[in-house]
Amino acid sequence: MYKIKVDFLINGMILAKNIYDCDGTILLSAGACIRNSYITKLKDLQINEVYIQADETADIVIEDVIQEQNRLEARKLAKTVMDNIRLGNSIESKEIYKCVNLIIDDLLKNKNVIVQLCDIRTVDDYTFAHSVNVCVLSIITGISMGYNHQRLKELGVGALLHDIGKMQIQDEVLNKPSELNESEFNEIKKHSDLGHAILSEIPDIGQDAAMVALTHHERYDGSGYPFGKKAEEIHEFSRVVAIADVYDALTSDRIYKKKILPHQAMEYLMTMAGHQFDPEIAKSFIRYIAIYPVGYIVALSTGERGIITDSNHQFPTRPKVRVVYNSQGQKSTIRKELDLIEHPSVMITDVLEKLW
Repeated sequence: MYKIKVDFLINGMILAKNIYDCDGTILLSAGACIRNSYITKLKDLQINEVYIQADETADIVIEDVIQEQNRLEARKLAKTVMDNIRLGNSIESKEIYKCVNLIIDDLLKNKNVIVQLCDIRTVDDYTFAHSVNVCVLSIITGISMGYNHQRLKELGVGALLHDIGKMQIQDEVLNKPSELNESEFNEIKKHSDLGHAILSEIPDIGQDAAMVALTHHERYDGSGYPFGKKAEEIHEFSRVVAIADVYDALTSDRIYKKKILPHQAMEYLMTMAGHQFDPEIAKSFIRYIAIYPVGYIVALSTGERGIITDSNHQFPTRPKVRVVYNSQGQKSTIRKELDLIEHPSVMITDVLEKLW
């Protein structure tokens, strides 16, 4: 399978991964034959990319870092919790911890896992999918940092619910499709205090988890909010979640901005390490993130085009690539696999939206 922009879908292409709504209902099943009506619906839902199956990529499998069912259940739980906050209903912590434990168990089964960013979201699913992604990315970072299970659990709960205070911010401010003015930005910033207050009132939610909601927008150089804390003054969990939060936001399409590619987001994180972000935690974070995820289409310095088939854990900028089109723009008649570690003169020059 490989990832392709919806704009380049053609009738007859075969969908390779299920597409779900925020309630976990399948909108379009893997194996579906693409039709014009499906393309229109995908665009209406502001789904910009999907995974497609093709003969030359039939053996390329893109594995999520957690089980699909656990991801879906976590999204549904995030939605339920946030809906209850909006409605003023009580929140049960038992289901939250159960959900986070399942994610931890999935991640601990394979400590060498590399995040491939393979989830597909509708525009309505952003808040819940973002919460789950930040949870997953934060726990992976915690594993990289040597956290025990209890610390991973509190970190995961804080990460999953880091934006819960936004449920008490007006929708017209949260979903404004243009730049916020000063008054609106000040309104948004209230979500940190609001989130901390909400979590502090939920029985059995630890204060470490609640602190994430309060201080995940603090920055290593003191430029963040709400207190302007810096470096080790900021709770370590919040320093972890700050990186996961920004990375997932940068690599996600939003109402008011288009996403950037994983290697561009990684470059931003490393540039900001020591300024916005804790530099040591940033190193732990990037250790398990695919700079060039499996299924992405790339152009090579040889003039060839291909699909990423595997990541090299120790050398993330040197993945394995299956060449699909040669330097003359002709489709390859033989299978050619390039491990870029073994071909140091070959470079990835671009990430592409289509193969041809």
